[in-house]
Amino acid sequence: MAASGDAPPMIARFVVLAGCGIAAMTASGVFLVFGTIGGITALDLFRAFLVLVASFWLAWGAALAIVGLVAAPRAPLPVTGPLKARVVVLVPIFAEDPAATFSRIAAMDRSLRQVTDGAGFDFAILSDTRDDAHAARERHWYLRLVQDTGGQGRIFYRRRDVNEGRKAGNIADFIRSSGAAYDFAIVLDADSMMEGRTMRDMALRMQADPALGLLQTLPVVVNARSRFARLMQFAAAFHGPVFARGLARLQGRTGPFWGHNAIIRIRAFAQSCGLPDLPGPPPFGGPIMSHDYVEAALMARGGWTVRLDTDLQGSYEETPETLIDHAKRDRRWCQGNLQHMRLVTVQGLSGWSRFVFIQGIFAYLLAPVWMGFVLTSKLTEALATDTVRIRLDAWTLPVVTQTNFAIALGLMVGVIVLLVLPKLLNLCDAILRGRTRAFGGVVRSTASAAAELLILSMLTPVLLMYQLRAIAQIMRGRDGGWPAQDRDGGAMTLREAYLASHWIVSAGCIGVLVTLVYATGVLLWLLPVLAPMIAAPLLIAATAKPAQGWLFATPQTLDPGPVLRERAAILARWTQPDAGAAPAGPRHPAGLPQE
Repeated sequence: MAASGDAPPMIARFVVLAGCGIAAMTASGVFLVFGTIGGITALDLFRAFLVLVASFWLAWGAALAIVGLVAAPRAPLPVTGPLKARVVVLVPIFAEDPAATFSRIAAMDRSLRQVTDGAGFDFAILSDTRDDAHAARERHWYLRLVQDTGGQGRIFYRRRDVNEGRKAGNIADFIRSSGAAYDFAIVLDADSMMEGRTMRDMALRMQADPALGLLQTLPVVVNARSRFARLMQFAAAFHGPVFARGLARLQGRTGPFWGHNAIIRIRAFAQSCGLPDLPGPPPFGGPIMSHDYVEAALMARGGWTVRLDTDLQGSYEETPETLIDHAKRDRRWCQGNLQHMRLVTVQGLSGWSRFVFIQGIFAYLLAPVWMGFVLTSKLTEALATDTVRIRLDAWTLPVVTQTNFAIALGLMVGVIVLLVLPKLLNLCDAILRGRTRAFGGVVRSTASAAAELLILSMLTPVLLMYQLRAIAQIMRGRDGGWPAQDRDGGAMTLREAYLASHWIVSAGCIGVLVTLVYATGVLLWLLPVLAPMIAAPLLIAATAKPAQGWLFATPQTLDPGPVLRERAAILARWTQPDAGAAPAGPRHPAGLPQE
């Protein structure tokens, strides 16, 4: 079938990729010209290549933000008229807290009935829980959900006997057994929520465009409780939409799928997105872990439009509460993205889909690229003899080589520009357009943006170390599996934080000692990396504490949407001390509808 929609944004892609390439070659060329006085060695050429790779991907991130700021927002499609399609809302779960998860479903069901009278929408809870006792709790709370919502015949629950293929296999099983009963499926995670009007509008957009196979929304992070989660929540809400608009503009009809908070055309998904296991054992073989990227590429290969509509509001998700929980989730994403090295050459994929795979791979390979540059720079410093002392008034900086001072200064300026400039431009745009009002005003938004930049700069070396360990484990053939997520999180003691990061502390201390012995002159330039590593337990424990204070307000913390307020009220009612009695209802959960 032929795809429809806007023409592929080829010009925008060419301009952005060419700009990133020019920036990367410029950085690499400057390094070779000013950073290799006395002749270019093989080690210098290797470092220049590392600069080229790192600069390209830093420039790519900056380009997304700039495109998002300058591109005209996509005009919303008309969503009037009756909804004739049948829609199912899929909620895959795996050892989740059933009261917390099902209260979200109750709130969404109520929100949907307010805008559609519930007509045309069902919910399907797809459990992959392995523990029988936990599954019994799911059935208990499912009956409570049906009783409170009157959802008999609209809200279904099933638990798989064999959980092959994990989440992707769970959804595939539903499509094979019950997909023909519906036209569209809204795919959620256990921590996802959406306003009823958002789900209705998504279904109407799918109904209006027969070539639209998948429509992705931009989820907003909500309900953060810890300092770390509040920081990530603010960053996603304040900066995320700009990057997403840039991504949507460049990807066009070959858009992203993030695995949740999206709607799929079941026929298109069934035709295009069957996922075989990769040959060989995990981590590079077995089930495809980052299946969402692959499904988007396969749907585009089948001629269907895959689109990101950033104008859709009322789409929510939650985020890990601690840096450790974030690193555990990131470990799974890392393995899934590195699996894509085996899929880049799959027959029939569009060039842009292949580029998306490569971009996802390098999102994790940047950690060893930077580490390789640091190590080779230390080696060069140890071998260098040409030194110069730099004086600034009464302050004397450590002795450094002329070569490495130029490198350090140039890289520092370049990295700061590529990382800070997009966020600074977004802050200025938010002030000029009045978007800061939703975040508590200009002063509060500016202070929050500055604090977010400072704290993330301290946390980044720690996060990169976890990524380095993940890559090392994967390259050694260690499978990280798909562990259940700890969505509740909670404060960590300093001892717990140390046990989870002692190896990072050791690496930071070894880095300081080696630098003092072999390359004293570059210690000052490496302290922004080494000091956070040594202080990792303090940073992890401090950011895991409950969030308080004035910073990091978001529109949802200042004025939660209706479905967020409804869910909070339902969960509070369900978790009262006298609310645990088994509700009346059928002895067995309702099965899924069949074809």
